[in-house]
Amino acid sequence: MNDQNDPLLLDHEADGIRELDNKLPRWWVWLFYITIIFAAIYLSYYHVFDLGKLSAAEYEEERAAGEKLKSATMTKFESTIGSLEPSKEPAVLNAGRQTFMTLCAPCHRPDGGGLVGPNLCDDYWIHGSNFVDNVKTIWNGVPEKGMITWKTTLNPKQIHEVASFIYTFRGTKPPNPKPPENLAPTKTGPSEFE
Repeated sequence: MNDQNDPLLLDHEADGIRELDNKLPRWWVWLFYITIIFAAIYLSYYHVFDLGKLSAAEYEEERAAGEKLKSATMTKFESTIGSLEPSKEPAVLNAGRQTFMTLCAPCHRPDGGGLVGPNLCDDYWIHGSNFVDNVKTIWNGVPEKGMITWKTTLNPKQIHEVASFIYTFRGTKPPNPKPPENLAPTKTGPSEFE
């Protein structure tokens, strides 16, 4: 039972500490009531009457809009590939160099001399030697030879940037380049003696 002189202290104690029973501030109590009212309205609006879109439905709607925009951009780029020219702007070439160093250099070497992928510095190009052929090769990839279809990873601007940068390799002389593809030994299959 509370002491008449100290009505805020409760009867029980633990380790000499007694609980204080003071009233909550009015603003806190009203805030608590408001959160209960808000929760009831929210639950009814979204889950009972289905009046609002849930986050999953909003995500799906935005994803579909993004896919539509991406498809339109890719279609527009594919229709203009035939008229593309290599850029000579330093900012474009620098952006293309960064993409090349990150994604292409592991197969073609940083200097374009060829490693697993073909040499990009000579005049012999497997899939066409003009700039448009290069863009198409990057865009569509060469899956049967292990080159990724970059149109699913890079956007059209990045494809143009990296193709423009690759175009600057022509005529350069890197040390120990991979032989041109027309001179590279052809695979004849396993030898009968192996």
